[in-house]
Parts: sequence; C-alpha cells; structure tokens
Amino acid sequence: MVQDMLKDKIALVTGATKGIGRQIALTLAGEGAYVYVNYRGSIEKAQDTVEAIKANGGNCEAICFDVASESETKEAIESIVKKEGRLDILVNNAGITRDNLIMRMSEEDFEAVLDTNLLGVFHTVKFASRYMMKARSGRIINISSVSGILGNAGQSNYAAAKAGIIGLTKSMARELSSRNITVNAIAPGFIETDMTNVLSEEVKNAAISKIPLGHFGNVDDIANMAAYLASDKAGYITGQVICVDGGMAM
Repeated sequence: MVQDMLKDKIALVTGATKGIGRQIALTLAGEGAYVYVNYRGSIEKAQDTVEAIKANGGNCEAICFDVASESETKEAIESIVKKEGRLDILVNNAGITRDNLIMRMSEEDFEAVLDTNLLGVFHTVKFASRYMMKARSGRIINISSVSGILGNAGQSNYAAAKAGIIGLTKSMARELSSRNITVNAIAPGFIETDMTNVLSEEVKNAAISKIPLGHFGNVDDIANMAAYLASDKAGYITGQVICVDGGMAM
C-alpha cells in the first residue's frame, strides 16, 4: 500500500537492482515517489525491481547508465528532468567491491572501486544539483559505510571511497544549503544482503561480536532512514553521517 510522505516527488536511486538499493527504491515508491531505478548491467534484475514496485502500487521506471561515466550520467539526469521537469531526490547507492590485501591489490582494482563508489557520486551530484539549485529544493542521500569510518582489512579501496563520500557529503552540504538542498550520508554496518549471506558462520560470529546490539541489520533499516532523510520531516538535517550499524562505530 502506497503512503504519501513523498507524494509526487521524483527520485533517482543508483544501483537499485538488489540489496540496499532495491529496498530503498521500493520504500521511496511506497511513500509515493516516482522512482527511477538505475542499473548498469542486468536489465532482468532492474525489471524485477520495477515489477516489485508496481505490484505494491508504486510508480517507477528503469534507467540504464554507468555512474562512473560522466557523459552517461549527464545524459541520464538530463533525460529525467526533461521528462519530469525536476528531480527532487537523489540516492547514491551504486557501488562495487574488489577486496584484497593492500600488498596484493592491483591499481586497476583500486581505481575501479573509486570510479564507481566515489567518482560516481561526484558525477550524479554535479548534474542533479544544477536542477535542484534552480528549483531551490532537493534531497541528496549518499550511501557510505561503517568501513569508511572504522576502516576494514582487505578493503582499503572500498574504505577509501566510502570515507571520501563522507568528506564529499559535508562539502556538498555547505555548498548547496543556501538553495534549500540537504545532503546527508548513511553509513550502514553489517546488513543482511547477498554479500553477507555468503560469509562463513565463523566470520559472521566474529562480526556480530563487535556489534553492541548483537545482530546484523536488514535492508529496511537503511531504506527507512533514506526515506526519512528524503522527506520534509528531515528538512533541518544536512551534512550529517548517520550510522545505521547497531552501535558498531559509536
């Protein structure tokens, strides 16, 4: 059933075909937003998200572009604004991993993660903010990670990108605040997704031992926070990094 916290808002969610991104798209649409479901690879997975949203009474459509490409991102955002007249909400969720110990990590794997996870945020905000500034309104939500706060062995590229998102978020918040545009980051901890499902019980138990609440979170925990930050209820919140991590980074 569709609610109305985000009624008639136009939203773009990057990397929205699975996990956290998919649930954010479902939740924003469930609150009344018209959601553009971004994907880069699998049209089948994107269509699955679209069908799930529509089955729940929401409105959306899939849009294919690679956030790591400046030209593709510019063209995609321009096409949304040309069709809708505006873009109210941007959620930067697209991300990849290329985990390895730093001594074994290739430059290609380091750059690939930064290109999608950090440069991709720069690209979307660069072009979306132009239209938000003209409208003197907008909500930008960047998905960082507890890894960007605490670091994580074997994820120096991922942690660097997610830490970069935090600095980018705070800088963008200062630049855009005069136009009534809020920019915030969410830093998820261990969330139950396909990525964590493949972990061994030993690794899971070791992770849980570091979480004060004693369990992994779920995708709804992140999606509900994203919906709140996208709404009018969060109009006085900007430049913040909100950890949704069971207390892991406190």
